[in-house]
Amino acid sequence: MAEVAAVSAVAPVHQVLAALQDPVRLEMVRRLRNAGAPVKCQLLYDGINKSTATHHFKILREAGLIERLCADGQTHQRLRDADVDAALPGLLDAVVGGANRAADHSV
Repeated sequence: MAEVAAVSAVAPVHQVLAALQDPVRLEMVRRLRNAGAPVKCQLLYDGINKSTATHHFKILREAGLIERLCADGQTHQRLRDADVDAALPGLLDAVVGGANRAADHSV
């Protein structure tokens, strides 16, 4: 059975945008949105160490963008799509859509 950490409200738009302005955090959110399901933490980042990733996850949680799930000794992150879309309609579509287009052009 999965254990979910306490979830806070989605932060004001300026805090959400500040969380998403960092390229590493934006990539984490992009991967989560594209997966459409919880993802193991280590699959959400490349080229940074675990403690740096933990810091980025904390900022995303504090902004109300993600929540941490623990199942069978594994930690996963889940994008709070519905909550974010209710609080800030269209934001994730616009930001992740732009990030996906940028990623497609860099290949």
